[in-house]
Amino acid sequence: MSDQPTRKGVALATLLELEKRARAAEDALALGFLMVNDTHLAVPYRQAAYFCSRSDRLRSLSGLATPDRDAPFTRKLEAYFRKNLGTQARLQSLGAARMGLAFGPEGSAAEREARAFFTDHLPANAVLVPLRHKDQLQGALLLAREEAFTRSEINALGHLADAYGHALAAMTGPKRRRQGRQRKRIMLLAGIAVLIAVMALPVRQSVLAPAEIVAQDPGLVRAPLAGVIETVHVRPNEPVSAGAPLVSLDGSELTTQREIARQQLSVAEAELRQARQQALFDPQSRARLAVLEGRRDQHAAELAFLGERLARIHVTAARDGIAIFDDVADWEGRPVALGERIMLLADPQARELEIRLGIGDAITFEPGAEIRFFLNIDPADSIAASLTRAGYRAGPMPDGSMAYRLRAQFAADDPRLRIGLRGTARIYGERTILMLYLLRRPIAWLRLWSGL
Repeated sequence: MSDQPTRKGVALATLLELEKRARAAEDALALGFLMVNDTHLAVPYRQAAYFCSRSDRLRSLSGLATPDRDAPFTRKLEAYFRKNLGTQARLQSLGAARMGLAFGPEGSAAEREARAFFTDHLPANAVLVPLRHKDQLQGALLLAREEAFTRSEINALGHLADAYGHALAAMTGPKRRRQGRQRKRIMLLAGIAVLIAVMALPVRQSVLAPAEIVAQDPGLVRAPLAGVIETVHVRPNEPVSAGAPLVSLDGSELTTQREIARQQLSVAEAELRQARQQALFDPQSRARLAVLEGRRDQHAAELAFLGERLARIHVTAARDGIAIFDDVADWEGRPVALGERIMLLADPQARELEIRLGIGDAITFEPGAEIRFFLNIDPADSIAASLTRAGYRAGPMPDGSMAYRLRAQFAADDPRLRIGLRGTARIYGERTILMLYLLRRPIAWLRLWSGL
C-alpha cells in the first residue's frame, strides 16, 4: 500500500527534475544532449536520437558528444525523420522494422532496404516523440529498446515532450531569434568600430630591401691599357701597402714592338749619318737631311711610347688597404679593356651600407632616416644605421630588376661588420595611419590599372 505511492512520487519527482533541467539548459545543444541522455531517468531505453526540424538535421545521439555527419546510421536516421515527420508527426510506438515503411510502400525495394537497415541497427521496439509548442513542430525524439513501451511510459514521454518543446521554442523562437540578431548586429557594429579605430592608429612606414656592406670611398684599380692579365699578385681581401704590386699584364707583344721600334730607330740614325757625310759633296743628299731627321725623331718617339706602355703593365697599389675582388682565377688570363675595373682598394674600417630598394617599395625618406640592418649570418640582432644619400632614379640590378641605390652610415663600430657581408635592411619613413600603410600597394595597383 505504501510502495505504489512511493513509486508514483519518485516518477513524478523525476519528471519534474527533467523538466527543470530542460528549462535551465543554456542552449539548444545542451538541451539536445539532455534529451537523449537524461530522459533515461524517467523512461529506460538503449538508444535515443534527437532531430531538429528547424535545421532539418540530426543534432544529438545518446552516448555521443556530437553525431558523425558521414556515418551511414546518421544519414539513414536523418532521412527517416525527414520523411516521417511530415506525415505522422504524433507520439507513436513502432517497431524498428516498421520504420522502413517511411521509405515507400510495403514490399518495395526501398522499404525492404530500410527495414533491414533499422532491424540491424536498432532494438525491436521504438517510440517516436514529436516535440511541439503551440502546434508548431520543434523536432522529434526517437527512443528504442528491446522491451515494448508501457502506457504509463508513453504518458510520461508525452509530458516530457511538452516540456522539451516549450524549452526548444524558448531557445529558437522569434523572440530569441530577434535577440540573437540584435546581439549579432551589436557585435558587428562593435567589431566595425574597433576595426576603424585600429585602422586609424598612427604607425611608422617601413620597407624591407636587400643590403650589402661596401667600402666607403674605395680606390679603383683599373686596367692601364688593353691587354691580357698575366699575374695577379694578391689574394682576395689581402692587406696591401702603398707601392705593392697588384697585377701584371702580358708584355710580350709590347716587348716585340719595342724591339722593332729600336731596330727601326737604329736604321734611321744610320741613314741620317750617311746622308750627312754625302751632303758635303752631293746637293741632293743635303736636301734629304730634313726627311731623315724627321723619320729618326718619329722612331725615337715610338720607342719612348712603347717603353712607357711597358712600364705601365705592372700595376701597383696607390695606397694602403685591402684588395677587394672575387677570385684570382677569374682574372688571370682574361683580356681586359683600357680602364676596365679589376679590383678595389679599401680601408677595412671605412665601410658603409648599400641598399637596393625596389621601385615598388619606394616611399618618402628624409636624410638621416633610421635603418635597422639584419645580417644573414646573425639575423636575430639588428645593427643601427642612418640614411646618408639616396639615388634620384632607379637603375638596373644584376638580377634584371630596377631599384634605387641608397647609402647609409653605421651608427657605431661593430665587430660583425665586414665588407662583402649581405643582409636585409628595414628603412623607416614618415608616420601614417595603419589603413594607408596596409593598402599602399593595392591603391598603387588600382591607380595604375584604372589610370586615375
